[in-house]
Amino acid sequence: MSSADEIFTMFETESSKLITLINVTRKPELTVHEIIETYYQIMNVSSMITMLKQQGFKQSDSFLEKLTMVEAMISEFNSDIHPQIIQKLEKSIQDTTSYLQSENTEKSPEEIQNDAKYYDELREKMSTKEFVDQYGKGLSND
Repeated sequence: MSSADEIFTMFETESSKLITLINVTRKPELTVHEIIETYYQIMNVSSMITMLKQQGFKQSDSFLEKLTMVEAMISEFNSDIHPQIIQKLEKSIQDTTSYLQSENTEKSPEEIQNDAKYYDELREKMSTKEFVDQYGKGLSND
């Protein structure tokens, strides 16, 4: 197998994984893991596309079609889905924060343990939002 064939195969595999992940982001509720995995895959495939273009590989028409289709999906994600993910994260952070700030003077051990889980969840969401914000800043620098 030539290196061009290997690159095409790798791009096919990674872009198929990306398409699946982007489709997952269209569901109403996303886990932090799904969000992070999607953004990492977008960065991975975007880097591959940049490298392929810079290397000037002799690509077949089907490869160029696939490359163009994947670029369009990433562009659509950046303009439509990315802002929705930010909004959902902000709302979820706000809801969790509001819940944790609600006045409850006497708490049972179970409630205290449950609150600890909410604090962990809040920390995870805030960290994910920072990651997503950094991705967005990279978009505005392009």
